[in-house]
Amino acid sequence: MLRLTLAQMRRSLGRLTAAGVAIVIGTAFVTATLIAGNVITRTTNDSIAAQFADADLVVSAPADLTAADVDALAAVEGVQAVDAVQLTYLDLSNGSKRVFQMGIPTPSDPRFQALEVVEGSLPSAPGQLALPESVAERLDVSVGDTVVSLRNVWDDSAPDGGAYEELRDELTVVGTTDDPYGAYAQMGGAAVLSAADVAAWEAAQRSAEDAERTYSAAMVGLAPGTDLEAVRAALVAQGPDGSRAVTPSEHAQDVARSMTGDRDVFTFVILGFAAVALIVAALVIANTFQVLVAQRTRTLALLRAVGANKAQLARSVLSEATILGVASSVGGVLVGALLTQVALLVARGADLGVPVPSTITVTPAVVLVPLLVGTLVTLVASLAPARAATRVAPLEALRPADAPSVRGGGRVRLVLASLLTLGGAALLAGGIVLGANSPEAGILVGVAGGALSFVGVLVGAVFWLPKVVALVGRLLAGTGSTARLAAANTLRNPRRTTATSTALLIGVTLVAMMSTGAASARSSLDSALDDQYPVDVMVAADNYGSTDQPVPDTVVRAVSEVDGVAGVVGLTGTEVTLPDGSYASVHGVEPAEALDVVRSPETLEAFGEGTVMVPEYSAESYGVTDGDELTLTGPTGETVELTAHVGAIGDRWLMTTADALAVDPSAVVSRLWVGLGSPDDAMQVVPAIQDAIVGTDAPVEVIGVAVERATMQQVIDTILAVIVGLLAVAVVIALIGVANTLSLSVIERRRESATLRAIGLSRSQLRWMLALEGMLIAGVGALLGITLGVLYGWAGSATALSIMGDVSLTVPWRDIVLVLVVALVAGLVASVVPGRTAARTSPVAALAVD
Repeated sequence: MLRLTLAQMRRSLGRLTAAGVAIVIGTAFVTATLIAGNVITRTTNDSIAAQFADADLVVSAPADLTAADVDALAAVEGVQAVDAVQLTYLDLSNGSKRVFQMGIPTPSDPRFQALEVVEGSLPSAPGQLALPESVAERLDVSVGDTVVSLRNVWDDSAPDGGAYEELRDELTVVGTTDDPYGAYAQMGGAAVLSAADVAAWEAAQRSAEDAERTYSAAMVGLAPGTDLEAVRAALVAQGPDGSRAVTPSEHAQDVARSMTGDRDVFTFVILGFAAVALIVAALVIANTFQVLVAQRTRTLALLRAVGANKAQLARSVLSEATILGVASSVGGVLVGALLTQVALLVARGADLGVPVPSTITVTPAVVLVPLLVGTLVTLVASLAPARAATRVAPLEALRPADAPSVRGGGRVRLVLASLLTLGGAALLAGGIVLGANSPEAGILVGVAGGALSFVGVLVGAVFWLPKVVALVGRLLAGTGSTARLAAANTLRNPRRTTATSTALLIGVTLVAMMSTGAASARSSLDSALDDQYPVDVMVAADNYGSTDQPVPDTVVRAVSEVDGVAGVVGLTGTEVTLPDGSYASVHGVEPAEALDVVRSPETLEAFGEGTVMVPEYSAESYGVTDGDELTLTGPTGETVELTAHVGAIGDRWLMTTADALAVDPSAVVSRLWVGLGSPDDAMQVVPAIQDAIVGTDAPVEVIGVAVERATMQQVIDTILAVIVGLLAVAVVIALIGVANTLSLSVIERRRESATLRAIGLSRSQLRWMLALEGMLIAGVGALLGITLGVLYGWAGSATALSIMGDVSLTVPWRDIVLVLVVALVAGLVASVVPGRTAARTSPVAALAVD
């Protein structure tokens, strides 16, 4: 029987090709989605963890690390290199050009270097400097030139116990650098100094009363062959109380989770997309394969007539389905992997500004899941046609079967469809509710509910879809006899119309759902980024801790005139004494002006006269809680009574300008908040602000937080674009399904077409009739698919993203219009080959069919 099965497959190769292509595309879609999930995770983590480069572990502690702590970490067995994460600030000038730039020491190990050398080298001796390319351009210097560094050192011999003295150092530019993954993006890159210079300058800057220098974290590089988990445990034991040792990837996951309500939203979104991909691929493969196997019912019945029993026929069909499923699924895995690899190469060549990996990661799941799904679904899809063939009497099956059936569906089918649709909808609603507390459970229940309800819609489509098509067809019937024939044909066989429209309904529902989900995810994640990065750009003159250093008016004017800047607000800086004698740096700002540039206005809801906003970390350190009444004393003894509210923007305490001047009448504007017209333009606007400030010769620093936000936004956009781009294959699958069912329709209606030709219908009219029929069915399927897709997209967004807070439900109108146009074109294109076949058939030959 196996030889007979293989022979049948060879003879039916053309007929099986369409099913094979659908399986290849479906499994390629699943493969590409799973690989994209791995790429997305790697890209997101690498972007966040870029500052730690290729370090093996990152050690941190609640109270930060001291130099002694770092030395102790270096003594742990298996540790090859340890560098504290440290930053310094440089006041650099070349003639009249001046920049205030963040600096880092040359790492002791290449694994700790996040920057790439473009020209020259990194510093290898004191007195050397490597600059970001953009900073070198602003200062108009190149490798070999010198720049002047202005810094303050503590002089113990000065009167009154000592004072800061200004020093000028000449540094030689030995290289230029690039920051490919945005490790220091918000600072416009980082200058690199020798480690010896950084240590000497910091020591010279501290006075005897200053606290010991601490570090937020330390990067650790392990010796080859070292057990990471063993060293991790040793580092935690050796470090201060509460120490943590995590990989850069784990650190990135923690940061991403902190941005999204302490939940790994990106992973949930990817899992949701992958689950939907599996379900839809299964539906598409089943739909296409059932149509094609149904065409072979008479062949199977002929085998019954010549002696084959039911079991043999069943095994033959199942063997054929298994061979087709395995071969096509293997091809699909290869095609999906290849397409994803090509997409990665294109993305790397496009320089997206995010760390896109150079190669895909092929895990067992990437290979086995699509292979099993493709094979099993093909096998399941063949059961119903095989069973139907074995239940038909051989002589009855040999009768002509090209008369169209007008039967729709039975009561059992109606009850089953209703139960699946209503039950699935209930589960979908339950998934939304669960997602607010447990995204994992919400996605599991929501995907199950969406799958059941969609299957219910498909099962029951035979009852309602032809009626919808007929309703639309009546609107077109007035345009001529060809249109009336096309509309009437859709009602002659409800099952055929349903199968044709369902093929496109599945693909359009998928595209519309994912486009809606992507748009809603983008809006919701925008809100999360607004909370994470409330101020686009800060221009600071007080980063050395000096609040009496004003931002010059020339800087305010220069920043305000930059294209893309929507607003500039000045912050008055001073220092206050708390009741317990401790000090805190504060800023004063007008509430109304602040709301014009802050992207999360709700943060300032409690802000106004008589209040002081306290950063959360600062509130913990000072023991301040919401509602505390604080008496704050200024530098010259003035006091104000303010009510504390925990949660401030930035790193300083925040009060109104009037309260700041009341506590310190001589306070000056020491910082600016700058709002951009669009944070998406940060990559262009922030460098323009830095360029504008260079000409003012002012020692101020530009902190482009919006650049980091734009980098994260670019990661999100890339993620969503890759996923939505993958969904374009659904249209191709749908096109194959429409073409298959229209081809079957032409075969069944050969006598009908011949009769129409015999009574005067021209070939062009026959082709146009089939084209109208194809576009009518495709258009209705697309409209219904869009409606279902939008609803499912909203439900999926609410389930996966509600843990973050309010979810923005968005309709991507541009994508929806594009999908509708493509669907109509697909219906037209799918009718071309069947139309040509029908038109070429001679009326006499067609009428002669048995």
